[in-house]
Parts: sequence; C-alpha cells; structure tokens
Amino acid sequence: MVKCFILLLLVTFTSTEDLQRQTRGIYSKNFFGGVWGNRPPLLERNQARTSCNCKCGERNDVSRIVGGTDAAINEFPWIVKLSYFKRFYCGGTVINDRYVVTAAHCVKGFMWFMIKVTFGEHNRCNATTRPETRFVIRVIANKFSLTNFDNDIALLRLNDRIPMSAAIKPICLPSDPSSTFVGVLAVASGWGTLTEEGKVSCTLQEVEVPVISNKECKNTKYSSSMITDNMMCAGYPKTGQKDSCQGDSGGPLIAISKDSKRDKRYELIGVVSWGNGCARIGYPGVYTRVTKYLAWIKENTVDGCYCSD
Repeated sequence: MVKCFILLLLVTFTSTEDLQRQTRGIYSKNFFGGVWGNRPPLLERNQARTSCNCKCGERNDVSRIVGGTDAAINEFPWIVKLSYFKRFYCGGTVINDRYVVTAAHCVKGFMWFMIKVTFGEHNRCNATTRPETRFVIRVIANKFSLTNFDNDIALLRLNDRIPMSAAIKPICLPSDPSSTFVGVLAVASGWGTLTEEGKVSCTLQEVEVPVISNKECKNTKYSSSMITDNMMCAGYPKTGQKDSCQGDSGGPLIAISKDSKRDKRYELIGVVSWGNGCARIGYPGVYTRVTKYLAWIKENTVDGCYCSD
C-alpha cells in the first residue's frame, strides 16, 4: 500500500536530508495560488456541542478479507478521500461531525474551497455509487515546516455536518496523551499505490505495521535530525515488507484503545506524513504523532460534536 498523489510540481529541497523526505500524498499543482489558514466570512458561531448519539472508533470488520490487502466495505468508516479539482490526492480522518484531520502538506498552498471530502467510499473508481460529500470552508494548520515536515497536521472544517451511519463514523482520539504506542501493531489505510512506482488503488487498502520507538527510528537510515518528537515511525526497517505509500498522505494510523471503557475500539495515533520510498529496508514510514496535538485539536474543534466514550 502506498502514500498520496504524485506531485505535478515537485518541491525543491536544498539539503541532503530533505532529498530523502518524500510525502505520501498525490498532489495537483495549484496554478491559481493558494489560500492558507484563512477564515471564510460567514461561519457559524463556535458554540460547543457536547452530546452526540454515537460511539467513536467502531470498526466494521465482520466481512474483513483474511490475509489480504483489500479492506472490507466500510471497514474503516472514519476514512475520507480528499479531491482537488475532482482529482483524488490525499486521505483524512473523521474526528467529529464537523471536522476532518489530515496532513498539513495535503493542504499547504491549496485553495480550500476546491477541496472536496468524500465519506463512506470503498471503490473510488465506481462511478455508479454516490457517496456522501462535503466541501472545506476553513483550513486550520499547526506550525507546519516544509523543510523538515514537522507539525504535519491540519484540521478541515466542513460546510455542513457529517451524517453518522454504519458507513460513516468518527475515530476516537487517544485516551492516554502520554502513550508512545511502541510495539503496538497499528493499521494504516488508504487508496495509495501498492508498489513504490505503481498506480494508486481504486479499492481501499489496509496494512498492519508495528510502531517503533523514535530512538530506534533515528538509528535507521534516516539521520537523527530528521525525526522530531512530533513524529512517529512504524514499519519493518530491517526487512521492509509493508508500508504506507503515495496516495496515503493525510490518512489514519490507528490502534486498538487500551482504555477499558473503549473495548475493541480504535484510536487515531498517527497521520500519514512522509518516508523515503515505500517499504524500503532501513526506511520505516513516518507519521505525525497525534498525542502531541490533542489540546490543539480540541481547542480548534469546539463547534464539532464528539461521540461518547
């Protein structure tokens, strides 16, 4: 499985380290200039909504394909597809009835009003289905650095609330902000490529990758300065094998919650960010560490309704 869209316009990096850092999103060049972190004029008042009739992190895995890479239909009801000028390029994750989390590099320099968000989709090439869609009316990003991809996380506020159903559900945010998740077998999903130089997938894919410590990640072929405390590494650095890839950028890295109140439910622990190639030996996938941004996420999504635990 692989990361996001192939950039029509590649960013020029100046250092040796940056030459190794490749986003996992498929990009379309914004020929008309970008709008970044803007606020549209007519927003609803940011009034907190405290109660929703739903639960977060419930995975639909009854019909999961054993041993395969194809996800079951609506197995990951929180994943969304981002399109720009009608072209798929990145993923994202529903966290409440108004907001989606994605990677900052998926929206940096893009016109927010041209980003379409699609929910409950499995086969994105199936033109006969009409999945639920929304448009972005505001991009809220952390202090993203294009030079080292630190703080690669953004929130998308949508033009209308998301209708929750069996096919569309939010993911839980981590219950333990101090957890490093080292050793946890996490799951990444997206419509990315199945090989490093391949085409993006029509069908939603999933891959299991173990989370490794930042100390171990800094001892891989990445230099220690490339991995910040805001990042998380997952994969098989000694053997390669499995990874997220192009087309998966902005999508979720999830793990089963260890909170007893969230039995068999999943939490968003990472956001697909970057890596050197896909599934290469010595280069695990690098994800934005969500626990570093919990307060920031809650502060900027007070008008969204979070599901109960």
